[in-house]
Amino acid sequence: MLSNRRRRHALHAIAGAENETHDLGELSERVAAWENEIDVAEVDYAERKRVYTALQQSHLPRLDEVGLVEFDKDRGTVDATPALEDVEIYLDVVRGNEIPWSEYYLGLSGVSAALLLAVWVNAFPFTMVPDLGWFAFVVVAFSVSAAANRYYSRDMKLGGDSSPAELE
Repeated sequence: MLSNRRRRHALHAIAGAENETHDLGELSERVAAWENEIDVAEVDYAERKRVYTALQQSHLPRLDEVGLVEFDKDRGTVDATPALEDVEIYLDVVRGNEIPWSEYYLGLSGVSAALLLAVWVNAFPFTMVPDLGWFAFVVVAFSVSAAANRYYSRDMKLGGDSSPAELE
């Protein structure tokens, strides 16, 4: 469900206002503005219509099927469901030359395992530092990484008044 950019933008807009029913026309304008990187007031009819049609015929019915939103096609309204709150865990925006946090932690785990294996077999120069020092190093490395992950991921939340994180 999250592989499509337009769907992610729609979910971001829907999650932005809790307990609010969203009009499909206004939702389309907001998503079209994000897609074209312009203000909502600058969205023309063709841009809005293209997004409106795709949301109405494809994206919102699929999101409704999986229970992320409640879409009333007849009224042209969309409501968030409680399940939408659980979607944020799957959003991992990677910009430029960055690596995803999941790959970073996998690499850190591999380096830590190799380091602890070298300490366990008493490989030189690892014997120069006490075993407890190496274990403390690994704990600190994961703690600092987790704090950095938390800091950089704070803007990855769905909703809010700002544009989606992948546009910033």
